[in-house]
Amino acid sequence: MAPAPLNRLRQQWREGRPTFGAIATIPSIQTVQIMAQSLDWVIVDLEHGPIDLSAAHAMITATAGTPCVPLVRIAANQPWLAKAPMDLGALGINFPMICSREDAEKAVRSVRYPPRGERLWGPFHAPFRWGVSMADYMATADDDMICGVTIEHVEAVNRIDEIMATPGIDLAIIGPGDIATSINKRGQLDDPEVRELMARAEAGIIKSGVPIGGVARTAAQANRMIERGYLFLALGFDWSLLQRGIAASFDGIKR
Repeated sequence: MAPAPLNRLRQQWREGRPTFGAIATIPSIQTVQIMAQSLDWVIVDLEHGPIDLSAAHAMITATAGTPCVPLVRIAANQPWLAKAPMDLGALGINFPMICSREDAEKAVRSVRYPPRGERLWGPFHAPFRWGVSMADYMATADDDMICGVTIEHVEAVNRIDEIMATPGIDLAIIGPGDIATSINKRGQLDDPEVRELMARAEAGIIKSGVPIGGVARTAAQANRMIERGYLFLALGFDWSLLQRGIAASFDGIKR
């Protein structure tokens, strides 16, 4: 009997069920443990925060005992950066700044073993995270691993059809902050040109049939995105959720 897949996100997406998560930038086991109680997934951020591999391993392990799936965002589209997080138990890699089909193909090859890809063997700690044998981990590894690409540059939007035609992409996430930055409109997420680029990226991803992800800053925005077909919604960063929680605690207090 074949072992069951470890990653529950794919089945949820096949059923059209949106999944919710957050990006962890604080090197904290406790923060991840708290978030994992309520979220479908957590992205451990190795791109912009102070998290090293030792902390990432602990944070990935901190999702154990919950339905939360640990994913990792790496700093660049390089196979050697993707290798260790997968071997430590992450079930998906979020690749930044994918701007061409060549970029997408490189990302896909990084997360799957030969003959489907070029991932090197050495998952010494991943089976312990998931409570399975090495043989069972290897049996489902290629299908469990999510290749998530981020569309976050004007050049990526211009090439969205060729990028999304790449076999093996499991998830495409739109990064509004970097799209705005790429056209010299940092922070201007409501600028008409930025919104037009995001709409083009969204249309291209949805047309491809690949699950689409993005950032939902409010409940109303999340609901609108779900209606348009989003299946992977980031509710914020650990720091922003903490910030919002503190602000909400002061609501109504007379100071």
